[in-house]
Amino acid sequence: MAIALHRPSTPTAHVRWLGRTDYRATWDAMRAFTDARTDETPDEIWLVEHSPVYTMGLRGRDGDVHDIDGIPLIYTDRGGDITYHGPGQAVLYVLVDLRRLGIGIKTLVRALEQAIIDYLGQYGVIADRRSGAPGVYVENKKIASLGLRVRHSCSYHGLALNVAMDLAPFSRINPCGYEGLEVTQTTDLGIPTTWTDAGDGLVQRLTQLLGYNAVKKQSDL
Repeated sequence: MAIALHRPSTPTAHVRWLGRTDYRATWDAMRAFTDARTDETPDEIWLVEHSPVYTMGLRGRDGDVHDIDGIPLIYTDRGGDITYHGPGQAVLYVLVDLRRLGIGIKTLVRALEQAIIDYLGQYGVIADRRSGAPGVYVENKKIASLGLRVRHSCSYHGLALNVAMDLAPFSRINPCGYEGLEVTQTTDLGIPTTWTDAGDGLVQRLTQLLGYNAVKKQSDL
């Protein structure tokens, strides 16, 4: 997928490998970063793995349930409905200045989806997107979810790719608000990889799609 970008120079992305992080602390850090950034602040991509947690997007933000079978449920400010994060899932958070990139939110969503589709395609797995239901699917099963927030033309939150995790918690919810939606993961498709390797592959494809000319890797916030 070609993305038409119109800007005077090609930006550099800082990639942070943060390991396993607490969801709420990471969310707070994303908001703080977005609030503090200036026109000169480099874009960042954060690669993380979360401890077990359900998150609810703006569609169900005002609910009064705060755990499901002992797993906490956090009401967040991203788009979308409920999903699950847990060990063995590669989560990429994209903190980018859309105005500076010369793109809109729909183009960013398509780039995130395409990065996943291209990554899976190198292993011979055919994946696709669905109109009106952001994310990536393999044989009608969801393998990756997307949810974003934009403030002052800058995005945060991102994508989550199921790699090698316990999928049972998904059975206790309607993933992304769709009753009966099945989920899958890369290990079930015969892709021999870890969440960190998958994350690295996604970062490479996403930065290419968005036209970054260099990537600086850092491991701290």
